[in-house]
Amino acid sequence: MKKKGLYYFRSIAIVITMAMLFYSCADSYKRVGDEAIKKIFPSAVAEDFTLTYTETDELEKNEGVVSAHVIAVLTSPISNDFDNLAFPHRTFPDGLMVEFFDEKGEKSTVTADYGIIYSSTNLIDLQGNVVIETSDGKKLEAPQLYWDRTNDWIFTQEKFKYTNPEEGTIMDGEGMDFNRDFSFFNANKTYGYMSIKEKKIEE
Repeated sequence: MKKKGLYYFRSIAIVITMAMLFYSCADSYKRVGDEAIKKIFPSAVAEDFTLTYTETDELEKNEGVVSAHVIAVLTSPISNDFDNLAFPHRTFPDGLMVEFFDEKGEKSTVTADYGIIYSSTNLIDLQGNVVIETSDGKKLEAPQLYWDRTNDWIFTQEKFKYTNPEEGTIMDGEGMDFNRDFSFFNANKTYGYMSIKEKKIEE
């Protein structure tokens, strides 16, 4: 009887010890996990943010005359500045709009639900309902686009819809790259064209 009681006592002691050990490990893991997650805060937050991109004419610059013209204006309700990090960037959590101006001063617009500017690479990542509309009526819609500011090039690997009123067509595809004014447009994969021109009815 004594041996049986001692056996039960040892079993209970082992169970309690294991439970304490498990609880201790779980608590320690939780605390270490919380400490490992570093909360990142922006160094600055700007409301009604506006960023203007200008370009200097090289010929006038060589002649000693310095003048610049606006090539793009970026506006957003709010901007978070993370330029203090190892990989500096700026985010636009409430969306943004970019207005492009060509040499004639004609305007094209880009809108998106979210955006990131990577300062070190001059790359803008546009996400969510991205729409580009040119001054001559061309329209591109995609879930995500990248704008390379250094080379003035736009590209994506996502699906897109391209409407060209000049040709009267709508093109669906996946993956493409093009320059800002759509004078060069390369689609990786297309699903077909659809004519949007209305035929005149002959009487």
